[in-house]
Amino acid sequence: MSIVKMKHIRLFGMAADRETLLRQLQHLGCVEISEPTDKLADPDWAALTRVDDAGLARVKADAALLNAALNTLKGIGKEKGGLLQARPEVTEGQLFDEGLRASAMEAAQAVNAQEKRISAIQNEQGKLRAQKAALTPWLELDIPLETTGTREVSATFGAVMSTVALDTVKQALEEATELVEVIPAGKDREFQYVLILCHRSAEETAFETLKKFGFSRSSLRGWTGTARENTDRLEGELRRLEGELAEAKGAIAALVPHREDIKLCIDRMTQEIQREEYKGRLLQSQATIFFEGWVPAENLPALEKVLGQYPAAWEANDPAPEEYPQVPIKLKNNKLTRPLNMVTNMYVLPAYDGVDPNPLMAPFFIFFFGLMMADMGYGILMVAAALVVIYKMKPKDGMADFAGLLLLCGISTFLMGALTGGFFGDFIPQLAKIINPASTLALPALFTPLNDTLAILIGSLVLGLIQIITGMIISVVRKVQAGDVADAIWSEVTWWIILGGAALAILGIGSVGGYPVVLIVGLVMLVIGSTRNAKGFGKLTALIGAVYNGATGFFSDILSYARLMALMLAGSVIAQVFNTLGSVTGNVVGFVIISFIGNMLNFALNLLGCYVHDLRLQCLEFFGRFYKEGGKPFRPLFIHTKYVDIKEE
Repeated sequence: MSIVKMKHIRLFGMAADRETLLRQLQHLGCVEISEPTDKLADPDWAALTRVDDAGLARVKADAALLNAALNTLKGIGKEKGGLLQARPEVTEGQLFDEGLRASAMEAAQAVNAQEKRISAIQNEQGKLRAQKAALTPWLELDIPLETTGTREVSATFGAVMSTVALDTVKQALEEATELVEVIPAGKDREFQYVLILCHRSAEETAFETLKKFGFSRSSLRGWTGTARENTDRLEGELRRLEGELAEAKGAIAALVPHREDIKLCIDRMTQEIQREEYKGRLLQSQATIFFEGWVPAENLPALEKVLGQYPAAWEANDPAPEEYPQVPIKLKNNKLTRPLNMVTNMYVLPAYDGVDPNPLMAPFFIFFFGLMMADMGYGILMVAAALVVIYKMKPKDGMADFAGLLLLCGISTFLMGALTGGFFGDFIPQLAKIINPASTLALPALFTPLNDTLAILIGSLVLGLIQIITGMIISVVRKVQAGDVADAIWSEVTWWIILGGAALAILGIGSVGGYPVVLIVGLVMLVIGSTRNAKGFGKLTALIGAVYNGATGFFSDILSYARLMALMLAGSVIAQVFNTLGSVTGNVVGFVIISFIGNMLNFALNLLGCYVHDLRLQCLEFFGRFYKEGGKPFRPLFIHTKYVDIKEE
């Protein structure tokens, strides 16, 4: 339960061993290779250059091809596993099997080729359907669409607005000239389509008349034969393309059995991408390579065993204090405190010379969460959900932390619910009263949110005081370890004496001649401590600032813990309100339905609300007392998979 000690490693090796060395370091999973930015700017290192990234581009292209194929195969057929199913286990040998890689790449290329074919077919179908739609208004005409007329008579395809009566158009044309004929075709919402046959001598008069009705010419260039003939041909083309589309989809469906191989190959490509990215952090000459990075001290013997297989010169040293900001952070926790990594990672990791907050925060976070939720029913739901995730999914990393934290907080919620007598609010007493109106059943409770609100508020503030003093104690210990004893005395210890003196004065204890000696000593220490580094008028401002910031900061932090009571009260009241609404129905079924809906809503809101407020108390009120932040996560070269888990061979 601490910050893992790191070693700064530097290595010179042979360029010929680069690939095998990186593979073994990835298998080992405990070495982080640093970016060599400072070396690139140093003239003494000019003989070494970065490794080119051509390999990275190639591997990323292969990964993109595989992911595209997998996206195409999603939803086709039934996939193995499910939402709560554990990932399949494979060995490293299976993950990096060249035969499987070749097979998966071939299948992915075939899937992508068929998907490209499908896209081309669908584009062609879209064009043909658009052409068919353009011909629809002319289906009633048994006249070739390429018709333009004869030497004496012109033939013009066109349209007028659908709001215009066609008889009105014909009458207007007859009044203008007798050498024109209107042959109606189809109609849609906007236009009426017509063929205008007109003697060429009367064209000008006829079309001037048609302009009044919004006439526009239709472009049918490129068509030969009648609209019906062309539509029949297009339908034949569409049927042919539909057959090709079904064939292409069938070909993709036939490749579904390769889906798991493609997933496995994607995981393999993830490792290769990571290895290529880390390769870019190496410096090399024609014959040698160099890198530096970090390795946990506990993993140094395993690394030494691997490096002993190569003709390499290397060293591993403890980081110097000036290197602490660059040291990556890895936290070592047990099963109880590891889930709190979820909280720490959401805030910020501690500095290398800081303290691991997880074991210090765990009891407070878990207890506070249970205090705010405080319901046996909600606790059972949380524990059940966590156990299902843990034993069915067998989660890793962040998901495992989430499930572990849900389990611990669920247990705490159940225990606090047992103390307050809450089971989905007052579900059981209300249900008993519906079944038997004379029932006075009530679950046993040590205290209840509605009846003991003031006691819960005082208890919440006391818990806040305990956590804040705990944070101050940690701060004192850290300062003493760092040799800042004076700072610890004049900062935290002074306020302990003031608070202790005030408490004794209130109780009437420790006074000499009517003067509260302990309180006076504390106030004198506050004056000395706050002004010891100031000069002149600055002593007064320093004193005022210390009194104001110390008093208001201390007591406002304690008041923040009133949210423990507020969240407990809110959750209990909302649950009881929904149970009361359900009981109004007067029957068990209606009560259970309304209560279930309300309690599920209350449960979801409380999960989020209690987590956020608990997180706030830890990060602001607790961490602010001792936490030294600034760490960056330890990211070693290791095997990280999405679709499978690796088992030892």
